[in-house]
Amino acid sequence: MTRVLGLVLATAMLFGVLVLPNHPGTMTWGALNRWPLELPVLVLGMIAIGRLWGVTYGVALLLLAAVVIKLADYAMFSAFNRTFNPILDTFLIGAGLGLLRDSIGGALTVLAVLASFGLLVLMFIALERSLRAWAGLTKAPTARVVAASLALLWAGWAAADIGHHLGYWKFKDSPPGTAWTTRLTLKRGIELQQTATELARFAERAADDPYGDATGLLGALDGRDVIVIWIESYGRASFDNPLYAPTHLTTLRAAEADIARTGMAMRSGWLTSPTAGGQSWLAHGALSSGLWTSDNGRYNAMLASGHKWLFHFAQNAGYHTTAIMPAITVGWPESLAMGFDTVIPAADIPYKGARFRWVTMPDQFTLARYRDLMPKDGRPNFVQIALISSHAPWTPIPDMIPWEDIGDGTEFNEMAQRGPSPKVLWRDRDAVRDAYRRAVDYSLRATLSHVSHLGADAPLVIVAGDHQAASFVAGSENKDVPVHMIGPSDMLERISHWGWTDGLVPDADSPVRRMDSFRNDFLDAFSKTQVVER
Repeated sequence: MTRVLGLVLATAMLFGVLVLPNHPGTMTWGALNRWPLELPVLVLGMIAIGRLWGVTYGVALLLLAAVVIKLADYAMFSAFNRTFNPILDTFLIGAGLGLLRDSIGGALTVLAVLASFGLLVLMFIALERSLRAWAGLTKAPTARVVAASLALLWAGWAAADIGHHLGYWKFKDSPPGTAWTTRLTLKRGIELQQTATELARFAERAADDPYGDATGLLGALDGRDVIVIWIESYGRASFDNPLYAPTHLTTLRAAEADIARTGMAMRSGWLTSPTAGGQSWLAHGALSSGLWTSDNGRYNAMLASGHKWLFHFAQNAGYHTTAIMPAITVGWPESLAMGFDTVIPAADIPYKGARFRWVTMPDQFTLARYRDLMPKDGRPNFVQIALISSHAPWTPIPDMIPWEDIGDGTEFNEMAQRGPSPKVLWRDRDAVRDAYRRAVDYSLRATLSHVSHLGADAPLVIVAGDHQAASFVAGSENKDVPVHMIGPSDMLERISHWGWTDGLVPDADSPVRRMDSFRNDFLDAFSKTQVVER
C-alpha cells in the first residue's frame, strides 16, 4: 500500500510539472484538464530503463529547466506581455532584484532569493525521487521490454502532436492529448537560434543608415530649443480605458486650454512602442535612433553599430544636447553612443528631499530645476528629459505644489512618507490600477503645467509616452502610446502632413506609426529640404 501511494504521489508530481502553465491567463484549474503525452513516456521509460546510474538525475534536471522556463515566461508575460528570451532578457534579473530590493528591503530580498533557490533544489529532489520510484518498479525483463515498446508508441504520439502544432506537418484534427511542455521547450530553443541570427542581421541594418552622411539637417528649426519629455507608462489606456480616461482626458483638456492661452499650438498622434510594461530605454532607443529596438539584444546591437541618434544630428546642427535622467543612479556608459554632450543623472540634480522609494525625486522638481543645470555655452539646447513619477510601483504619489514654492526638495518630504508600501499596495490589483491612474495624472499635470510656463519664446516640445503599463493595469496588450508636439504654429505646420490631431487628445482613428519612424520623419519635417526620397 505504501508503494502504491508513493507511485501515485510521484505521478502527481510529474503531472503537475507537465501541466504547469506559463501565462497568467492560463494559470487556472482548467490547466489540470490537459493530458500531458510526456507523462506515460516518462513513466514507461523509467520502468524500461530501470535505475541506470544518472538517468533519473538527468531527466529531473530537464524537467526542472522546463519549470524555470515556464516561470520566467509567467513573469515576463505579467510585466512585459511577452515570453522570456535568455539571450536578450537575462539582464532583467538584476533589474528585477533591484526593484524588489527598493520595494521590500535588502534583507528580505536576500531571503527571497535564497528561498527561491531552496524551492528549486527541493523540486529537483522531488522530481528525481518521483522518477526513481517508477524506475525501481520491476526488474522483470519482459515487463521492461513491454514498457519500452509502449514508451516508444507514446513518444511517437507526442512527436505527432509537437510537429502538428509547430507546423512541421498538419493533421485534420489535433492528436488527442498534448506534449505542450516539450513543445514549449523546443520552441524556446528554436527562438534562441533565430534570435542569434536576427541580431547579426540587425547589426548590419543598423550600420546602413541613409541619413548617416546627410548634411544641413534640422535647419528649419532656426536654432529654436527642442525638448523631448518622456512620461513613464503613459499609453493609450489613458484614452481608451474607462478606469483612466475620465481623469486623464480632463487633465489634458484643461492643459490644452492653458497652453492655447500662451499662443502655442498643439498636435497629437499615436506611435507604437516596441515594449510594454517596462524597459523604457527600448522606446527611447527606437524613437531617437530610427531602429526597431524591440528587445535588449537589438538595443545593444544598435548601440554597438555607431548608428546616429536624433541627438547626433542635433549636435551637427549646432545644438548642445543634454539628457536629464533622474532615474540614473549608477554609471551609464551607453549614453556615450547616444549623442549627448551632457548627461545629468540623479546625483547631479540638487534634490535634497526624501526619495519616493524607487523614484528618486518628483517630476515637478526635475522640471523646475533642469534648465539651471544645463551648460550655458551660447548654443541652442536639444534636451531629453525622462520623467519617472509614474513608474511602478506607483506609491507614494506626490501632489502638485505652486512652482514658486519649490526649493531644495525638502518640501516634498511629507509626501514621500505616505503609504501604502509597494508590498501592501500590490496585494490589491484594483488599488494598483487606481494608483497608476493618479501617478500618470500627476506626471501629465506636472509636464503640461511646465510647458504652459515656458513663455513666449517657447521651445519646440515633444511629449511622449514610453510604453503602456503591464497588461493587467492597461487592460489590453495594445502597445500604442500618445505623442504630443507643442510649439509655435508655424513650426507645427511642418508636420501637417503627418495626420495628427490639433490639441492634446489624438483622434482614436488617427494614423498609427511605429516609434522607429519618428527620427526620420522629424529630420524630414525640420530640414529645409527633404533628405531622402521615400
